[in-house]
Amino acid sequence: SRSLAQLNLNLGIVSNINRVKQLAEALKTNRSVQSLFLHGSPLTDAGLALLNPALSIHPSLVALDLGDCMLGDEGINLICGLLPPDGAKSGLKELTLSANPGITSKGWGRLAIAVAHSSQLRVLNLDYNPLGDQVAGMLAVAVASSRTLEVLDLEGTGLTNQSAQTLLDMVENYPTALRTLILAENNISPELQQQISDLLSEGEEEEETEAHEVTAREKNPWICQNNSSSQMVLMTSGLGDSLLAETEM
Repeated sequence: SRSLAQLNLNLGIVSNINRVKQLAEALKTNRSVQSLFLHGSPLTDAGLALLNPALSIHPSLVALDLGDCMLGDEGINLICGLLPPDGAKSGLKELTLSANPGITSKGWGRLAIAVAHSSQLRVLNLDYNPLGDQVAGMLAVAVASSRTLEVLDLEGTGLTNQSAQTLLDMVENYPTALRTLILAENNISPELQQQISDLLSEGEEEEETEAHEVTAREKNPWICQNNSSSQMVLMTSGLGDSLLAETEM
């Protein structure tokens, strides 16, 4: 097919190794699929290893759902290869890894590093994984470093107010592309959730205001532009090693 843009094989359709092989062969030839959904398929790391060569060279794939696929740390290593850091080649813009409890904190840490340096990822769904506060801290650093991540789903991931406070500090003090953070079904106070939501909403309103101002300047080029404002720029050389610098623009 030259026109198929979305392929939904959720809920166990890819149920054995032979079907994984068939899908891998099909993806090697296909050039049109942009979204591939395999949620609830018992792939395991071995099945993903068979699919990975086709996924990594696919010219159009931008959304991948591997939720509830029985993945572990080896699978995460393969997935990180689909998040190129420099924009030299196409990579995923949307990634779903919901309900993969076999992934350890080491694997999530590896993913956090990849997310921090990904030049394209916009949506990351990690709901219903036993992440806990330690992994949430890694993800907070990744979000603060990412220039593209707009949506992060952490619903039902075992977080507490400790995680929420870290995320609140991140949203409040660092420039970030994040616009939606889902924290439902965690042991987090409604007050903290509301504070985070309010800050993210303020960021959206500021962006809309700036967009209107840019449009107005384009329509009225004689309007004087004020260049005396300062801009906060986040520079990072790796996970956990961040430097916030203020430059005069």
